[in-house]
Amino acid sequence: MSLHIGDTAPDFTVDTTTGPITLHEWAGDAWVFFFSHPADFTPVCTTEMGTTARLAAEFDKRNCKPLGLSTDTVEEHLAWVKDVDETQGVTLAFPIVADADLRIAKLYDMIHPDQSETAAVRSVFIIDPAKKIRLTMTYPMSVGRNFDEILRVIDSLQLADRMKIATPADWRPGDKVIIPPSVDDATAHERFPQGFTTIKPYLRMVDVA
Repeated sequence: MSLHIGDTAPDFTVDTTTGPITLHEWAGDAWVFFFSHPADFTPVCTTEMGTTARLAAEFDKRNCKPLGLSTDTVEEHLAWVKDVDETQGVTLAFPIVADADLRIAKLYDMIHPDQSETAAVRSVFIIDPAKKIRLTMTYPMSVGRNFDEILRVIDSLQLADRMKIATPADWRPGDKVIIPPSVDDATAHERFPQGFTTIKPYLRMVDVA
């Protein structure tokens, strides 16, 4: 199944390291960072799980719930979490989906046969409170994720929703943002009374910090 930005994230009920969850109910009114791993007890995955746990306060600040997935059992996950806590100096509290039968991985197109028939690639889905998929990223098994980028994307999406803007290349919170071309100048002046800079008719920058 190929999922696209704007699709409703497929719902599922599954066992996790914190007990059974149903995705949509568990998410509630929060954003979700849903990310998959090839397998438990693997080095890159261990660092990613540790980084996610270390960033718990950052995800909380953004009203975003991390949800991991690996194609192993709850028992294997729980044993692995002990290694994550020990080696990464964290206490991992977010749930990890048990998907030994690959049901969820196939539902979210995380199995790429040229990589592995049984292990999920490093997929990322950012899901908003309306349960819509807002971003997808796929990393090969050998490449650990950039968590600065994941947090940056969540910040950008949330600011865009709130302010009806777009963010330029390499944007960081506090940088100037873009007024979309669909917004005419009169409306832009109403929305942004602080004023904006017109570089080209289609490229208008504004400070919303």
